[in-house]
Parts: sequence; C-alpha cells; structure tokens
Amino acid sequence: MSAIYYVVAFAAGLGITLQTTLNSQLAKGLGGDPVTAAWFSFTVGAFSLGIYSLLRGGLFISLAAIPSQPVWSLAGGLIGACALFSYVVLAPKIGFSALLGLAIVGQLLSSQIIDHFALMGAVRRSVSLLKLGGVLVMLTGLAIMLFGDRLSARFLQ
Repeated sequence: MSAIYYVVAFAAGLGITLQTTLNSQLAKGLGGDPVTAAWFSFTVGAFSLGIYSLLRGGLFISLAAIPSQPVWSLAGGLIGACALFSYVVLAPKIGFSALLGLAIVGQLLSSQIIDHFALMGAVRRSVSLLKLGGVLVMLTGLAIMLFGDRLSARFLQ
C-alpha cells in the first residue's frame, strides 16, 4: 500500500484537532453557542464540497442517485453533525487531549468491529489478538494521559 495514504490519514487526524480548536473558538465568538458554531462549520464544509463536486462534474449525477440509496447510508451526515457538536461542547469542559483521545479510542474500537464483521459493506479484515493488544496499549496510554498527573501526585506525596 502506498505510504502517501498513511501520510494523508495522519494529516486528517491533525486536521480534526485543528477543526475542533477552530470550532470551539467560533462558538466562543458566537456567544458560546455550540449549535450555531457547528451549523456554520458544516455549512462552510458542505458549500466547499458542493463547489468541488460541481467543478468535477459529478454533483448532478450524484444528486440524481440519492433517492435510490438506503436511508441508513445518509446517517453519516447526522452522525458527523452530532460528533462535531459534541466536540464543540466538550472541548472546553474536558480539554482537547481528553476529548480527542477518547474519540480516537472510540474510533479504534468501532472500526475493529466494523472491519472484523464487514459491517455496512466494509471489506472484511479479521481482528487478531495482536490488533486487540494494540488497542489495549492505546487505552493504557490514554489512561496515563488522562489520569497520570493525579496518580503521580498521589504516589509522590
């Protein structure tokens, strides 16, 4: 597999952190309204993707195919909106590191299930004990990140 795919995936992760930070700042600028901040963010993103799709020549073909798609396949937009909204709400309450660490662990666990059982048309990729061990290592790292300062303060007193 091409290394560029891994670089792009890593950059996307960096972008999610930046997006979360920017959306939190937008919410502050809008009087602390996370719903409106999420709406503006999705509107700008949808408009940008619409322009790109129009320039590529695929927008109207895709729009014509929407009615034939299963309703569940459109749920991604709703899930994305809920995730973005929760990021804007939770970032100032629990911090960016905790929020995104927990989100990544949630993504790892759900992706392992989707891969293993080939859910929703995904390609089946078996989950091994070694892969589950990797998730456990990441969970351990997250626990250290979230609770390490409190634990070390307690033991160093």
